[in-house]
Amino acid sequence: MSNDFPRNEHKVIQYPKNDPRRLFVLLYAIEKLDRPTLTTIAEYTGLNKGVIDGHVKNLNEFYGVTIAKDGPVYAIASWGDILNREGVTRCVHGD
Repeated sequence: MSNDFPRNEHKVIQYPKNDPRRLFVLLYAIEKLDRPTLTTIAEYTGLNKGVIDGHVKNLNEFYGVTIAKDGPVYAIASWGDILNREGVTRCVHGD
């Protein structure tokens, strides 16, 4: 599934631009990181800081996830009914 893509120093798969799994990588980072800010998310995922807010909007709009932001810190208020932690984690680190 995702074994053909490179990984960063955190073993996070680096999907190409326009691959929807990049959104799942972002969602996982928000869930996993102690203090998910633009900077810590970008460092962990390899995503450019400039795309993160747009990706958060897409997760909220297209996947029914509710991600809130308190100051600089993102938090998942609801995973919605489409995505689940286990499936998202598999996309981030592979099978």
